[in-house]
Amino acid sequence: MKHLISFVFLAVFAATAHAQTSTDTDGDTPDAVALWQEDHTTIFAASEVNLSEFVWIARPVIVFADSENDPNFRRQIELLQERPEFLAERDVVIITDSRPDDPSDARTRLRPRGFMLVLMGKDGQIELRKPAPWTVREISRSIDKMPLRAQEAEDRRAAP
Repeated sequence: MKHLISFVFLAVFAATAHAQTSTDTDGDTPDAVALWQEDHTTIFAASEVNLSEFVWIARPVIVFADSENDPNFRRQIELLQERPEFLAERDVVIITDSRPDDPSDARTRLRPRGFMLVLMGKDGQIELRKPAPWTVREISRSIDKMPLRAQEAEDRRAAP
């Protein structure tokens, strides 16, 4: 079973890396927001996105580690992939950063030490920092307590 999970993890990472490095007909790299809007389950490498791109569009969940081999990093990715529909429903974009030697926008802004999970609001503000993996249920509950999320839920109920 562990081998299957590892294979799925690597396949998702490879597909994500390919999507991020592929180019459109003009030779430009695809817009991360456009890719995410096509598939809310896409996992992005932090080096390929700028957090400001997602302000008022999505809630970034950033998973940091000093290596892809960090057990907490691997566990967190597994947990996030268990219920992607719950995260998609809450407009979550998953971003990973396991390269401290090549600082991304997210790493420079959030300054993690080792493993860290960060949940940001749609307004770009940090809502939560955790030094250990969290389940999708725990993340979803935190999001559901946010005022903007409550308003989004109310608006969906009121829509015909």
